[in-house]
Amino acid sequence: MNAGRLTAPARLTFGNRASQVYLGLVAAVTVFVAADTLFVPHQDASFAGVWLFFLAAPTVFVFFMGGGVFGDGVAGSAAFAYTALVLSVLIQSAALGAFVRLLRDRPRPAHPREA
Repeated sequence: MNAGRLTAPARLTFGNRASQVYLGLVAAVTVFVAADTLFVPHQDASFAGVWLFFLAAPTVFVFFMGGGVFGDGVAGSAAFAYTALVLSVLIQSAALGAFVRLLRDRPRPAHPREA
């Protein structure tokens, strides 16, 4: 019974082409940011991580504004930032899936026959 409840949100999040392209883009940028952070020496800070926040915007900023409720110690931690990024990407992927379903399943207007 619980498996039926999980399949619909999973289909919205992962089961359509738009969500898959979005998640693939996020994965590619994540690999780029990780490679840039780990293997490229920089004189100062790199702005490669900003691209992840651009892909997760605007949902990630809602999490950051709401993070102030937990205090500055929690909202400023790396664990909170990574959790906010992952959750916002999944929420936006589900929103893309819902939008695709809305466009695909909308009723088409009936065309009267010409006489």
